[in-house]
Amino acid sequence: MENNFINVNTSRFIEDIINGMNDWVRVIDAEDNIIYINRSMAEGLQGEPIGKKCFEVIGRTAPCENCIARKAIFDGHVHHKEEIINGRIFSVMSSPVRNDRGEITAVVEVLRDVTQIKEFQQKIMEQNLKLQYDLSIARKLQCSLLPKGLPEDKLKFSFIYKPCEELGGDFLDIFRIDDTHVGIYIADVSGHGVPASMMTVFLRSTINKKVLSPSKALGELYREFNRSTFDQDLYITVFYAIIDVQNKTITFSNAGHNVCPVILGQEGFKLLNSPGIPISNWLESPDYSDSVVSLGTGDRIFLCTDGIIEMRNTANEQFGEDRLLEILLSDKSGPSGTLNKIIDVACEFAGIKSTYDVPDDITMALLEII
Repeated sequence: MENNFINVNTSRFIEDIINGMNDWVRVIDAEDNIIYINRSMAEGLQGEPIGKKCFEVIGRTAPCENCIARKAIFDGHVHHKEEIINGRIFSVMSSPVRNDRGEITAVVEVLRDVTQIKEFQQKIMEQNLKLQYDLSIARKLQCSLLPKGLPEDKLKFSFIYKPCEELGGDFLDIFRIDDTHVGIYIADVSGHGVPASMMTVFLRSTINKKVLSPSKALGELYREFNRSTFDQDLYITVFYAIIDVQNKTITFSNAGHNVCPVILGQEGFKLLNSPGIPISNWLESPDYSDSVVSLGTGDRIFLCTDGIIEMRNTANEQFGEDRLLEILLSDKSGPSGTLNKIIDVACEFAGIKSTYDVPDDITMALLEII
């Protein structure tokens, strides 16, 4: 008696489940006739579709060109598509129904109203397009702040600036201070994207380009950073130098920049090593100091961020400073040619076909004393 009770009520139990669904459910026979709909679909259509052709119910006079019900009957597979019914967008899934002999006699279709989801997706797409436009404007602004108008009679200069995202956290600038002094700094902001790029704008607009002491300029920058109450996770590493083109000296100071710039001359190379705390809120009053090195005609000064050094090959080996230095010492093609060779060799080392695929920002600069 107990087993018979379960069998008798099984079909009613299943129908109650189907009628409790918010999705529309219908069964269509091999002749396109609707032979069953659930309660949600009956209420949504506000009519009596049983016995009608499936395409007539949605206001058509002929079967749909992409009729997935016929496809499911023909090949026995589940098919999906989207359909507009009474101005609403439905996601439709058609599944074959087989009899006891395994023959396909009908299809069951589940129609889910995805109108709101589609409208939400459209809004997201529109917002993304606006965001992309805003990012492109911000990128143009950031790129417009890069070096230009240099004293070419005193220095040869070239740089490469390739952010791994639309906006980068690396930055460099070279500028004329007066008739005999040229300032240059290279910086790396923690993180990427919009926050990092805004910090580069802060850096360029805040650093004192008139004072002839890099350490003093970095100290002022540090204090201004702390007055601005930036997030504790943000910090900037900066190497700042001032070149005296008349007396041929370079005075420099470092705020935590971890890639030492290098002077390349006839007698080899010299690292411009100097300790210092990044521009941050880590200390109340950091102690920056100036160092001075003499330059000779033809000497080159190379600066970069860690993006090029930390590129890795398939064996997880870093490109490293030794490979970088080898190119700098051997290539004599001029600042632009040398930087391009570094990029080509590093990308080949890492198996990268395009610099757009690099995992970190790449920023490099090379100056030559005339």
